[in-house]
Amino acid sequence: MAAGTAAALAFLNQESRVRAEGVGGLRVPAPVTMDSFFFGCELSGHTRSFTFKVEEEDDAEHVLALTMLCLTEGAKDECNVVEVVARNHDHQEIAVPVANLKLSCQPMLSLDDFQLQPPVTFRLKSGSGPVRITGRHQIVTISNDVSEEEESEEEESEEEEAELCPILPAKKQRGRP
Repeated sequence: MAAGTAAALAFLNQESRVRAEGVGGLRVPAPVTMDSFFFGCELSGHTRSFTFKVEEEDDAEHVLALTMLCLTEGAKDECNVVEVVARNHDHQEIAVPVANLKLSCQPMLSLDDFQLQPPVTFRLKSGSGPVRITGRHQIVTISNDVSEEEESEEEESEEEEAELCPILPAKKQRGRP
């Protein structure tokens, strides 16, 4: 059993080295981390708009995934139209209504992870609210840092390659038929 375990560990070590070094001279992409944070804002007669934005210097990819819009305590039985102002694929600003909420017939709307790229502005186009918008702020970061362990593995593999003798061309023998 010890021999089988040793063989399995050797295989896994080789697999992790292949992933770190790449296959066929190609590097495997850097590790990706994804963080998710709760998002929420409220639109009302006092606060008719809210803008969600991130710092421009940030190299991470940000996504705002909306899950629900709902009328909260104190809402009147009137039409509350919520619109999203964002940029399209041509980077032009567009405004799109995403919900028309009314206390007596549709007090909430599930958006099922409706994803938007910041900056995004939410506006209460009509009605007095209050309307609560909830979702998740997702941050995807690609790490360009190479850990010390990976650097030492690369150095070891380079040393192993240097220890191998080069292959010399075969010598032709004369005088043999």
